[in-house]
Amino acid sequence: MKLLTTIITACSVFTTNHFVFSQSTNEAKAKEIIVKAVDAMGGRDLLSSIKTLYSKSSTVMDGRNVNYITKEMTPNMGSFEIEYQGRIVYRSWFDGKTGYETVNGEKKIADQEEFKDKLDRKYIMNELAYLDPSLYKVEFVETDKENKLHKIKATAKDGNVTNLYYDAESYLLNKEVHENPTKGSFSTTLCTEYKKFGDLTYCSKNTFRSENGDQVATLVDLYYNKDIKKSDFKF
Repeated sequence: MKLLTTIITACSVFTTNHFVFSQSTNEAKAKEIIVKAVDAMGGRDLLSSIKTLYSKSSTVMDGRNVNYITKEMTPNMGSFEIEYQGRIVYRSWFDGKTGYETVNGEKKIADQEEFKDKLDRKYIMNELAYLDPSLYKVEFVETDKENKLHKIKATAKDGNVTNLYYDAESYLLNKEVHENPTKGSFSTTLCTEYKKFGDLTYCSKNTFRSENGDQVATLVDLYYNKDIKKSDFKF
């Protein structure tokens, strides 16, 4: 009986240690891939130096040509605007603590649930956040050899999951799938083209997939560390 107990205990310890080792190995491999992605984008020093980011993308919404404009400032301020025929028809923004929106010219406090993920934000570039264990737990899932993609699962503090698919050759992000376990929802974004903006290599063509059809947004302008200030995010 004593021998049987010893064998069971030994097997249990082995299984536990193997599981922990596997977790540690998968995390290390995931971070290794993300570090290569950071290098492909311009390097950690460059990405860490970006304190503000402006982007303007052209797309079609409800049959109309519109522009999406985003502004970001570290650690967690940001805004999103929809521009139609030179006029801002919608705007939402976060001042670091509270989220707001403007609809039909009226400013108001927005649904704060939509801004929960902003509270823990520290970086403009997501890859830096994925490497921060205080924000995300990352693990390597598999390599899709047919499509040459590395899949990584990134789990945020709030339980939301982002599945990241990095190109196995360039290490640039090819696709990301966001899962919200609480709402039972998900969204998919494809990065189909990249361009250099200064020293930064950045996705210049996104395809947003949904049950209502695909929406393509092409980046027409991007710059960093200029022309954005805190007052841009005030109510």
